[in-house]
Order: sequence, then C-alpha cells, then structure tokens
Amino acid sequence: MTVQADTAAALEARAVLAPESEHPADLADRIGQLSLPEQVNILQRLPADHAAEALVEMDEGARIELLERLDTSIAATLIGEMSPDDAADVLDELKAEQRDELLSSLELEEAEEIRTLMAFDPDTAGSIMNTEIVVLDQELTVDEAIKVVRQDIEDKELPYYAYIVSDNDHLTGVLSLRDLLILPKGTILKDASRSNIISVTFDQKRNEVARMFSDYNFMALPVVDHAGRILGIITHDDVIDLINELASEDMLGMVGAGQDESVDTPAADSVKMRLPWLLVNMINSAISASMVYLFEGSIAAMPILAVFMPMVANQAGNTGQQALAVIIRQLALEKPDNERAFMAIRRELRISLCNGLLVAILVWCGVYFVTRIPLLCTLMVLALVMDMVLGALAGASIPLILKKFGRDPAQASSIFLTAITDGAGFFIFLGLVTLFLL
Repeated sequence: MTVQADTAAALEARAVLAPESEHPADLADRIGQLSLPEQVNILQRLPADHAAEALVEMDEGARIELLERLDTSIAATLIGEMSPDDAADVLDELKAEQRDELLSSLELEEAEEIRTLMAFDPDTAGSIMNTEIVVLDQELTVDEAIKVVRQDIEDKELPYYAYIVSDNDHLTGVLSLRDLLILPKGTILKDASRSNIISVTFDQKRNEVARMFSDYNFMALPVVDHAGRILGIITHDDVIDLINELASEDMLGMVGAGQDESVDTPAADSVKMRLPWLLVNMINSAISASMVYLFEGSIAAMPILAVFMPMVANQAGNTGQQALAVIIRQLALEKPDNERAFMAIRRELRISLCNGLLVAILVWCGVYFVTRIPLLCTLMVLALVMDMVLGALAGASIPLILKKFGRDPAQASSIFLTAITDGAGFFIFLGLVTLFLL
C-alpha cells in the first residue's frame, strides 16, 4: 500500500467516524492532498453536512473538479447543505449546464433563493449576503423573542444580532443577543431595540462594505433594499474573505494579470487576460527605446552613459511603485475627495524629493569615484531627483485618474508607471548630458 493510500485510508476512517473532530478548513486541506478518485470517495462517505463544509473551504479549481466527478444527486445534496451564499458562490463557478442541473435537483424554494443571490451583481453587497437570518417582529416581548430565536437558530446563520422588523420586513431596530437575554421580561422589542441602524443596500460596492466593517467593527451588517426592507446580512468572516480577495485583485491587476486569475485558471484564459497588457507594455517599451535612440550619438561618444541611465529609471520606478501602493491601499480603505487626493499627491512629492536628495549624495560620490567627471555626476543626480519626483507624481496620480474615470485604480497601473519613469528617465538624463557635457 502506498503512502498516499495509507493517508487516504486514515483520513477516511477519521472523517467518517468522527467528522466533528476536525475543522472543515483542515479537512479540506487533507482531502486536497489526495488523488481525485480518493477525494470523490471521501466526500461520498462523509456525512453530507461535513462534506459540504469541507467542499466550501476547498480551492475553486479542486471544487469544480470534484463537483464534475460526483453524481448529480450527491452533488445536489452537498449544495443543499450549504448556506445560500456559499451555495451561490460554488454554483457560480460551474458551467451553466451543470449549474442548472444541480439547481433543478434542489427543492424549489431553496433553488429560488440561490438563484436570487446569483442574480446580484458580483461586485455588490447583495452577492455576499446570507439570507438565513433571525428576524423578530417589533411587537414581540423579550420572552416571546427568545422563544423564536431558540426555534429558528438551528437553521440560521450564527446570529450575532436580532433584527427587529415591522410590517413587510421593514427594518426598524437591532438588538445584540446579549442585550436580548438581559432585558427585563415583558419588554416590547420596539421599545428596547437600537433605532440608529447602520446598514448597507444590496447594490453598494463590495469595497464600501469592507470599509464600513473596518469603520464600525461590527460582527455583521444588515443588507436592505431601497425601501428599508431587510434582505439578509453580511458577516465578518465573509468580509475577511472579501478583503483578501480585493487585495489579491489589486496585486494581480497592477501587473496586468487577470484579477480573478489563479494557478487553476485554464492557460488559454490566462493568455487572453494577460496578452493585451503585454502588448501595451511592448508599446511602452518601444517608446522608451526610442528615447534612447534619439541620443545614439551621445551614448557612442560616452559609452558609460549606457551603464548609468538604467539606474536613473529604476530608482524612479521604485519610487513610483511605493507611491502607487500607498494610494491604491488608501483607495481601498476610504472614498477620497479632491482635497484628500491633492494632499496625498503633495505628500508623495515631498517624500520623493527628500529621498531623492539623500540618494543623490550617495550617487554623486559613487559616479565620481568611477568617472572623475564632476559635471557628469551633477547631471546624473539632477536627472535622478527629477525622475524620482516624476515617478512619485505618476504613482500617486494614475490610480486617482483611473478612479475618476470609473476604472479600477489597480488595473495595469504598474505598466503605465513604468512607461513614464523609463521614458522620462532616459530622456532627462541623456538630454542633460547632451546639452551640458557633450
């Protein structure tokens, strides 16, 4: 018996006999180490609720492969055991044909609830909310409310708050479960609940939702429609996943990769997502190369310029990347106005100027040690400081400009920044040397 077979057998025995002894995330990691047939076998033998929890925790690519291999009836059972928001996320990853087949195998009410969640724009609060919530009529007494919570809690999302509603599910108040338990008997909920409700509408952007959780430190936020009727809640664990997802999207987008790309993305899809930005980068590189070509004679007259000019461009590029990262992070945390944007740009310019002058001292000494030409040293540090300031200006401005025009601030920002710092760096350095030295 192989080591993997021993692992599979041990996992199967542990999972089937005592599935509650292992956290779903740990179970998902252990299942992911097995071959696909063994994964299918394990999920078929696990209790449906534990198998569903483990499936939710698995990587998207592995999850898709498993659902494609499982019998439709078993896959539908696992989907039915998931919370509606998790089920909607999982089904949204599948091909339309398989998705429709699984939905048709679910109970009508359950399938409609999942379809409703899938219909929301994936970039909005509605797409990440959970509809399994504890809702209490405002006319109930505390005793009656506690009885309702006890009856409903098993099939609901772990409740941190009880949401108080009037007719037509209009949200009128919020009570933490702690407050609900310590209120005097006979208290009417509408007299005790907090009426200054902080909520999000179903069409608010996901990054705004993440920002609100950061501002208010709530465990959950209610999601309402434009008439104030409660639709569901967003919990802090979903927001943690959301923040990680947004951070990954920004990181990938900055370099021109697909923002939802992973190692499981089909190679052909990755080519389609990356190729346009690589072509843009090629055009930018051609522009930078043309700057060098303009000064071909200068480089021929003083070959050492070819050694120094990348230093100017690289230093400015790094300065711009630092400013770019700070601004993109700030855009993810708050919605800046014009005054805040101007202050952020001015701050980056001050920092780049200070750093440029300090670096320039070291560069002047280093270049003088190599060339013994004071004027060349002075021209190089002048070009260095100018390009670093320009890099900071570009790094701080590009995300804000993209945001102003309704584009993703992170999308290929790094490519545009590099084009500016390289082209300008070569032109400024070689231009100064040609004008004042050669």
